[in-house]
Amino acid sequence: MTTISEYERLLRGAALRVTRPRVAVLRAVHAHPHADTDSIIGAVRHDLPKVSHQAVYDSLHALTAAGLVRRIQPSGHVARYESRVGDNHHHVVCRSCGAIADADCAVGEAPCLTASDDSGYAIDEAEVIYWGLCPTCSAT
Repeated sequence: MTTISEYERLLRGAALRVTRPRVAVLRAVHAHPHADTDSIIGAVRHDLPKVSHQAVYDSLHALTAAGLVRRIQPSGHVARYESRVGDNHHHVVCRSCGAIADADCAVGEAPCLTASDDSGYAIDEAEVIYWGLCPTCSAT
Protein backbone atom coordinates (compact mmCIF):
# COMPACT_ATOMS: atom_id res chain seq x y z
CA MET A 1 0.00 0.00 0.00
CA THR A 2 1.31 3.38 -0.84
CA THR A 3 -1.46 5.97 -0.88
CA ILE A 4 -3.17 7.58 2.05
CA SER A 5 -6.56 6.96 0.44
CA GLU A 6 -5.89 3.19 0.60
CA TYR A 7 -5.25 3.44 4.36
CA GLU A 8 -8.37 5.57 4.76
CA ARG A 9 -10.36 2.93 2.88
CA LEU A 10 -9.06 0.22 5.22
CA LEU A 11 -10.03 2.26 8.27
CA ARG A 12 -13.53 2.94 6.96
CA GLY A 13 -13.92 -0.71 5.98
CA ALA A 14 -13.18 -1.65 9.60
CA ALA A 15 -15.74 0.91 10.83
CA LEU A 16 -12.98 3.08 12.31
CA ARG A 17 -12.98 6.84 12.19
CA VAL A 18 -10.27 8.17 9.88
CA THR A 19 -7.80 10.28 11.85
CA ARG A 20 -4.35 11.50 10.93
CA PRO A 21 -2.66 9.48 13.70
CA ARG A 22 -4.46 6.27 12.66
CA VAL A 23 -3.50 6.74 9.02
CA ALA A 24 0.11 7.50 9.99
CA VAL A 25 0.33 4.49 12.32
CA LEU A 26 -1.19 2.15 9.74
CA ARG A 27 1.25 3.47 7.15
CA ALA A 28 4.20 3.00 9.54
CA VAL A 29 3.21 -0.59 10.35
CA HIS A 30 2.93 -1.40 6.65
CA ALA A 31 6.33 0.20 5.98
CA HIS A 32 8.12 -1.42 8.94
CA PRO A 33 7.04 -5.04 9.49
CA HIS A 34 7.63 -6.37 13.02
CA ALA A 35 8.41 -2.89 14.36
CA ASP A 36 8.21 -2.15 18.06
CA THR A 37 6.19 0.73 19.46
CA ASP A 38 9.16 3.10 19.73
CA SER A 39 10.08 2.50 16.09
CA ILE A 40 6.48 3.12 15.05
CA ILE A 41 6.37 6.35 17.06
CA GLY A 42 9.55 7.49 15.30
CA ALA A 43 8.14 6.67 11.88
CA VAL A 44 4.82 8.38 12.63
CA ARG A 45 6.64 11.51 13.81
CA HIS A 46 8.13 11.93 10.34
CA ASP A 47 4.58 12.62 9.13
CA LEU A 48 3.15 14.10 12.35
CA PRO A 49 5.99 15.61 14.40
CA LYS A 50 3.76 16.55 17.35
CA VAL A 51 1.86 13.27 17.71
CA SER A 52 1.78 12.03 21.29
CA HIS A 53 2.88 8.62 22.49
CA GLN A 54 -0.69 8.08 23.73
CA ALA A 55 -2.17 8.79 20.29
CA VAL A 56 0.12 6.14 18.77
CA TYR A 57 -0.69 3.62 21.53
CA ASP A 58 -4.41 4.30 21.13
CA SER A 59 -4.16 3.91 17.36
CA LEU A 60 -2.24 0.64 17.66
CA HIS A 61 -4.86 -0.67 20.07
CA ALA A 62 -7.76 0.32 17.79
CA LEU A 63 -6.06 -1.07 14.67
CA THR A 64 -5.26 -4.35 16.43
CA ALA A 65 -8.80 -4.69 17.81
CA ALA A 66 -10.20 -4.04 14.31
CA GLY A 67 -7.95 -6.72 12.79
CA LEU A 68 -6.00 -4.32 10.59
CA VAL A 69 -2.77 -4.89 12.52
CA ARG A 70 -1.43 -7.93 14.34
CA ARG A 71 0.44 -7.67 17.63
CA ILE A 72 3.05 -10.30 18.42
CA GLN A 73 5.24 -10.58 21.50
CA PRO A 74 7.89 -13.26 21.47
CA SER A 75 8.94 -14.33 24.96
CA GLY A 76 11.48 -11.90 26.42
CA HIS A 77 10.84 -9.27 23.73
CA VAL A 78 8.72 -6.14 23.50
CA ALA A 79 5.50 -6.20 21.49
CA ARG A 80 5.87 -5.91 17.73
CA TYR A 81 3.28 -5.02 15.10
CA GLU A 82 2.72 -6.19 11.55
CA SER A 83 0.24 -5.61 8.78
CA ARG A 84 0.09 -9.23 7.64
CA VAL A 85 -3.23 -10.32 9.11
CA GLY A 86 -5.92 -12.84 8.25
CA ASP A 87 -3.68 -15.82 7.68
CA ASN A 88 -2.15 -18.31 10.05
CA HIS A 89 1.52 -17.52 9.61
CA HIS A 90 4.15 -17.78 12.32
CA HIS A 91 7.47 -16.17 13.11
CA VAL A 92 11.13 -17.02 13.41
CA VAL A 93 13.16 -14.98 15.92
CA CYS A 94 16.94 -14.65 16.10
CA ARG A 95 18.23 -15.45 19.60
CA SER A 96 21.20 -13.15 19.09
CA CYS A 97 20.03 -9.92 17.43
CA GLY A 98 16.24 -10.26 17.85
CA ALA A 99 15.43 -10.03 14.13
CA ILE A 100 11.99 -11.40 13.27
CA ALA A 101 10.80 -12.91 9.99
CA ASP A 102 7.53 -14.44 8.85
CA ALA A 103 7.28 -18.22 8.57
CA ASP A 104 4.33 -19.70 6.69
CA CYS A 105 2.60 -22.83 7.96
CA ALA A 106 4.52 -25.91 6.88
CA VAL A 107 1.97 -27.85 4.80
CA GLY A 108 -1.67 -27.97 3.83
CA GLU A 109 -4.67 -26.14 5.22
CA ALA A 110 -3.27 -24.66 8.47
CA PRO A 111 -2.16 -28.02 9.91
CA CYS A 112 -1.09 -26.44 13.19
CA LEU A 113 -4.75 -25.73 13.99
CA THR A 114 -5.31 -29.40 14.73
CA ALA A 115 -4.59 -29.75 18.44
CA SER A 116 -4.11 -33.19 19.96
CA ASP A 117 -6.80 -32.24 22.52
CA ASP A 118 -8.81 -29.09 21.88
CA SER A 119 -10.75 -29.36 25.19
CA GLY A 120 -13.91 -28.44 23.32
CA TYR A 121 -12.55 -25.14 22.00
CA ALA A 122 -13.28 -23.98 18.45
CA ILE A 123 -9.67 -23.20 17.54
CA ASP A 124 -9.22 -20.54 14.87
CA GLU A 125 -5.58 -19.53 15.32
CA ALA A 126 -2.29 -21.03 16.44
CA GLU A 127 0.79 -19.07 17.41
CA VAL A 128 4.11 -20.75 16.81
CA ILE A 129 7.47 -19.06 17.24
CA TYR A 130 10.61 -20.67 15.89
CA TRP A 131 13.88 -19.65 17.57
CA GLY A 132 17.38 -19.76 16.11
CA LEU A 133 20.06 -17.58 14.58
CA CYS A 134 19.46 -15.36 11.56
CA PRO A 135 21.84 -15.71 8.58
CA THR A 136 23.93 -12.70 9.68
CA CYS A 137 24.40 -13.97 13.25
CA SER A 138 25.03 -17.53 12.03
CA ALA A 139 27.88 -16.28 9.86
CA THR A 140 29.72 -14.61 12.75
